[in-house]
Amino acid sequence: MKDRRPPSGVFCLDLLHCARVKLRTDPYRYRRKLPHLQLSCTFFVTFSTYKEWILPPPARTLALQSCLYEHDRRIHLYAAVVMPDHVQLLFTVLTKGGAEPLLYQILGDIKSASVHNINKALGRSGRVWMNESFDRMPRYGDFEKYYEYIIMNPVRAGLVTNPDDYEWLWYQ
Repeated sequence: MKDRRPPSGVFCLDLLHCARVKLRTDPYRYRRKLPHLQLSCTFFVTFSTYKEWILPPPARTLALQSCLYEHDRRIHLYAAVVMPDHVQLLFTVLTKGGAEPLLYQILGDIKSASVHNINKALGRSGRVWMNESFDRMPRYGDFEKYYEYIIMNPVRAGLVTNPDDYEWLWYQ
């Protein structure tokens, strides 16, 4: 088979080769270039700490504050929990003035604010969250399942026996 790579210094006109190189260097690049479709609906979102870092208690407090800051601003938050190594949220994106903020922008702002505050409070620098987050749109009738899942998460993890005893849980 013939080597299809262009000589160094030659502009690459072989689009298939360019696509392979881009996917090899960043396998998630193709996902980031997809259009972000969003409906006005409820989302269940999970995002994790970078390299499974265990958040100390002050960091969990700051992460929860960053999530609550968005409540009734750009999202209507139903439940939020900051676990030692991840955050889970259940919310609906608010449409005020016809312009609906995009999910990735909201999550990016929550993560960015919490990283800034956590690093400042702990006198450190560097990443706190993984780049990716996992979101689901609960189907009709599944809202309660996700709501209960968030509330009972600290109990299932063995952190408390009663969910109301967990300091970093918020729900309506």
